[in-house]
Amino acid sequence: MTSTGTISYQDFAALDIRVGRIAEVTVHPDADRLYVVQVDLGPELGRRQTVTSLVPHYSAEELQDRPVVVLVNLAPARMRGQRSECMLLCAETDDESTSILLAPAGEIAPGTKVV
Repeated sequence: MTSTGTISYQDFAALDIRVGRIAEVTVHPDADRLYVVQVDLGPELGRRQTVTSLVPHYSAEELQDRPVVVLVNLAPARMRGQRSECMLLCAETDDESTSILLAPAGEIAPGTKVV
């Protein structure tokens, strides 16, 4: 990152952002504000699991089968004992009172690259 807060195109190109579809949602067994989500990323990437703090913003039913935009090459991490292998991208207010999932504007296959 430069001193002005900008990044190079090469830095941006290193992000692997794809369209996904939420295949399964469960409330985290040890955290009532977290979901454990299985995301279908198409035949090339398969399913990935993420842990997300969307409980205050969406019901599990609202998330099920929803198309989403996913950062897939984020290093895996453990969140409250669960493996998180990707990140759902959201627009979120600074105070975290509103969080809106990003999604493609039309039908497109899971696994499609976002450029």
